[in-house]
Amino acid sequence: MIKSLVFGAAAGALALAPLSATAGPYLNPEFNGATVGDNYLGGALNLDVGFEGGQGAYSYFVQGGPAIIMPNGSENEVEFAGKFGGSVAVAENVSVYGELSGVTGDDFSWGSKLGLKYGF
Repeated sequence: MIKSLVFGAAAGALALAPLSATAGPYLNPEFNGATVGDNYLGGALNLDVGFEGGQGAYSYFVQGGPAIIMPNGSENEVEFAGKFGGSVAVAENVSVYGELSGVTGDDFSWGSKLGLKYGF
């Protein structure tokens, strides 16, 4: 169900792209590593292609691509990762943002973000 939610929302964002005042594609290669104390657990290299847009107080993005999963001490695996999110300006210098992400594999992994950004 979560896979359907993540990828269905991504498709919906792409369908709305022509309605955006500012929109465009981008590349987002990103490495994420993890440690606990002195123990390096491994990392993941995401090679995402994305699209972002927005109008007025609203902005959104959707991106995805191959993810090379590199656990420490184990074989590397190639999976698919994707994420989508957006933000809403709630005041002149304040916006609220959110993101849902997921990675395929033996067990589908997903994560979320919710935050507030204050510019000064």
